[in-house]
Amino acid sequence: MSLHPTLQPYADAWTHAVDAIAELVAPLVEGEWNRRTPCPGWSVRDVVSHVIGMDCEMLGDPRPIHSLPRDLYHVRTEHQRYMEMQVDARRHHTAPEMTSELEYTIIRRNRQLRNESRQPDHKVRGPLGTELTLEQAMRNRAFDVWVHEQDLRAALGRPGNLDSPGAYIVRDELLSVLPKVVAEDAQAPRSSAVVLDVHGPVEFIRTVRVDIQGRGTLETTPALGPAATLTLDWETYVRLACGRVTADTVADRIKAEGDPHLIAAILHAFAVTV
Repeated sequence: MSLHPTLQPYADAWTHAVDAIAELVAPLVEGEWNRRTPCPGWSVRDVVSHVIGMDCEMLGDPRPIHSLPRDLYHVRTEHQRYMEMQVDARRHHTAPEMTSELEYTIIRRNRQLRNESRQPDHKVRGPLGTELTLEQAMRNRAFDVWVHEQDLRAALGRPGNLDSPGAYIVRDELLSVLPKVVAEDAQAPRSSAVVLDVHGPVEFIRTVRVDIQGRGTLETTPALGPAATLTLDWETYVRLACGRVTADTVADRIKAEGDPHLIAAILHAFAVTV
């Protein structure tokens, strides 16, 4: 195996999640591919199309030449238009076409990973002409595929893998932006602390401390007398942070203590990806 040790956890997480996706969709009949998922605007077919398309881009395949319809209500930004291209190009593909392309893409990506000898800081193509390091690109794929596996599980009524390898990559990525959510977006008071207590298949307690300059930092020790404490289960945390639900719709699964205005501001800013 020539894959750099730094990249191995991302490869393992991607493999686990994408194999789970293939297993989930293999037995679906044609109508089930149209089921709505928690991912805004996307059906089961659309989510799988996105997974295929993004991994084809990791393989260096050219993007499809395709014109998007003008009436896609969920497409508002250039980034969303970019992501929608791979999806809309496959919207009329049949179930056998979808499963065979997914299987072939997984085979090609596994071969690519087996032969991967580039360093983690090697620059690769990213969305909208950006450049990413190979490590960032592989971390993004692991994150993306695990979240979409959960979208499919929700749509198909097949819960599971909430503590699989991809879950821990998602946890770390979501926590990395929590200081920005609390200190910048929610404007938590200076010299204050906010505690996040998450339970379930993935458990952790983290404190965001806001210093006198208004900068947030993440700590593993719980704060005494925090300005706010949010307690929720892991699945709800992921769904909120990934924009699958709003705080109002899962209010019964969130226990909040402290400054009500700060709590509302944090929950309003909680979604960091869709």
